[in-house]
Amino acid sequence: MQYQQLRQQLNQLDGRSYKAYKDIQGRYKFPDFTLSIDYVQGDPFASPSKLSVRVPQSVAGFPEELYHSPSRNIALGDYLTREFAQAARQVSTRRGTGKSGQIAIAKVTQEVLERSCATLNSDWVEIRFTVGLPAQGRRILGHLAGEMLCDDIPKIVEKALFYRNLNQSKIRTQVETIEDADWLRDRLKEQNLIAFIANGAILPRRSGVDDRPLTATEAIPFVSPESLQVEFNCPNRGQITGMGIPTGITLIVGGGYHGKSTLLRAIEVGVYNHIPGDGREFVITDPGAMKIRAEDGRSVVGVDISPFINHLPQGRSTQQFSTTNASGSTSQSANIMEALEAGTTVLLVDEDTAATNFMIRRRMQALIAKEKEPITPFIDKIKSLTTLGVSTILVMGGSGDYFDVADRAVAMDNFVAYDVTDRAKAVAAEYATGRQSEGGQEFGSIPNRIPIPNSLDPSSGKRDVRLKVRDVDEVRFGVEDIDLTAVEQIVDPGQLRAIAAAMVYGKDRYMDGRRSLREILDRVMADIDEQGLDVLTRFPEGDLVRFRPLEFAAALNRLRTLQVR
Repeated sequence: MQYQQLRQQLNQLDGRSYKAYKDIQGRYKFPDFTLSIDYVQGDPFASPSKLSVRVPQSVAGFPEELYHSPSRNIALGDYLTREFAQAARQVSTRRGTGKSGQIAIAKVTQEVLERSCATLNSDWVEIRFTVGLPAQGRRILGHLAGEMLCDDIPKIVEKALFYRNLNQSKIRTQVETIEDADWLRDRLKEQNLIAFIANGAILPRRSGVDDRPLTATEAIPFVSPESLQVEFNCPNRGQITGMGIPTGITLIVGGGYHGKSTLLRAIEVGVYNHIPGDGREFVITDPGAMKIRAEDGRSVVGVDISPFINHLPQGRSTQQFSTTNASGSTSQSANIMEALEAGTTVLLVDEDTAATNFMIRRRMQALIAKEKEPITPFIDKIKSLTTLGVSTILVMGGSGDYFDVADRAVAMDNFVAYDVTDRAKAVAAEYATGRQSEGGQEFGSIPNRIPIPNSLDPSSGKRDVRLKVRDVDEVRFGVEDIDLTAVEQIVDPGQLRAIAAAMVYGKDRYMDGRRSLREILDRVMADIDEQGLDVLTRFPEGDLVRFRPLEFAAALNRLRTLQVR
């Protein structure tokens, strides 16, 4: 159908009940693109209508070199999403009640992530977005709807999706920056590294609610200690130097407010790529790194936490430990064991968010004998984790006991990094703690649980599937709320939407009472790799964002109805 017919149809709907907007669902041919009205909201106060535009590459004109590889494709899609959002904000205006007049696309963060709202190939560019179709009360404002769909959207498309109208230098910078970041991440393992922080990186953020970098006059650029400096020759930017953190056990130490946690936070989100100008473009972390913390009150289902907690009173087993209200130590134990089950390769721990009795036991050994203490502290298991190929980066500001087990120590002093490994080892030798190791020679077994499919129920009332996301903290899965506040590496609400959809998809496709949780994770992620995020939903959605299997597992593990065997 031609776009002129869409305008005519909207004019005829003027003044009718809002539900009559359903009549415009379909595809409309514009001179330079095709507009698809995929879903129409039933009420001006409901979630906006879902639309998409597809522009042929013969019109869009993006050179193939800008999107021919996965890295470049994601980088360009992210750039176009940001441009579309900016152009939409310029024309969006309130046109009636509720969400009337809103034209929007999925919100973006500082991270460059694979998003379902933007796809492109050699044939076309497609953008998915939302529109609040205008109404006064619950009566259609058809003439205003015609202006939005037939006038405003073509302006946005021309401004944001035509290569000739965009800043081509900025596009190339973003594409090449993301390609270099992915290239660096691929080099970590062969260099025996788990993280890289480039010289000149700006790590501090403006505030806890503003993830943009501090200005150059406010922040101290990162500089690597000479002893830890490594060099790479990237495909696009060429030579880059910075601090390489090798595999093993690394302590980040220093006084309060000197940058320890800031460095760790940058390493946490270094599992993702960042936009040019973020300051952390070349803070690159092993993609299997997982932040671990205590999490009082979380549910734990059938996890073997015996490497850390054993010999409970009344002979309670910890090999299949379950609780609806975990303590700090049991939750941190479970978080580690679940991360290991899901395939983590690096544990990131900050003393400030850890359970004290889980981290260290020293003088208490003399007062409470080991046979009376069920907790084996992390300090006594951290070395055996390295034999499993799992490294640890640990922020410590209070206890120096970890000097005994650390391979290296980096001190942060007024946001300047120093290699203090030799000094830390000398302190450990001079001030022996006298504590006895309680961890044994082997780490212990890693869980290999099998989820029971009937324990995942996404239904609510008459709806077979009801999923709702609140920011990056919570998922409503059916009638259950999954609290993900302590899962700190989720950075985009779209990741939670995709995780919730993946839980339903994984249940329907792969949870059969025989496959392990790890196998289910691997199969779902393989399907996404092969078919994209659209594989997770029955209809194409524009607000899904790529997630890691570690966060997928974290959400499953925090579903209070989950049952395993």
